[in-house]
Amino acid sequence: MTQTVDGPAPATGASLPPAPFEVPLAPADRCTVLPTPVGEFLMTGNGEQLLGTFFADDAGIAPACPLPRDDAAFADARRQLHEYFAGERQSFDLRLAPTGPLFAMRVWAALTQIPYGETASYGDIAERIGRPGAARAVGSANHVNPLPIVVPCHRVIGADGSMVGFGGGMERKHILLGVEAQTLF
Repeated sequence: MTQTVDGPAPATGASLPPAPFEVPLAPADRCTVLPTPVGEFLMTGNGEQLLGTFFADDAGIAPACPLPRDDAAFADARRQLHEYFAGERQSFDLRLAPTGPLFAMRVWAALTQIPYGETASYGDIAERIGRPGAARAVGSANHVNPLPIVVPCHRVIGADGSMVGFGGGMERKHILLGVEAQTLF
């Protein structure tokens, strides 16, 4: 069953395209760790859907996962992330099942609409979801995005074009935006 987060059209007339998210079929019951240019990357899921992605600590080591490791269950996600970092993939085609409040889900859905190699401000995202003036709330939702990289929260910048906070750390944000900039030229 596919869940979309685009309820009634906001009062401003803006509408959000259908989100690429699904209702989780089951809780996360397995994980995998992928080495990447931004450190080890932990992914959790239920064998059908990707439910969470997590950056490594400052030493580059992925968070400990109490779930059984199952690399085969994440073969497609692992391949697509390798392609992304090699500059061969600009979007992901995965079954995503993040959970969170409706406002956050709308923000995360809007993040998936930021084109590869481009950026948007928190205010831009607030406008896109029909909540002008909610830039700070967008920032809060962006900070707790459970699927970083795949749901590209690294593409969000300040209103003045400056690089601002990123849950994965500013160095990772620079690397991710650099990966995307290199493949555009």
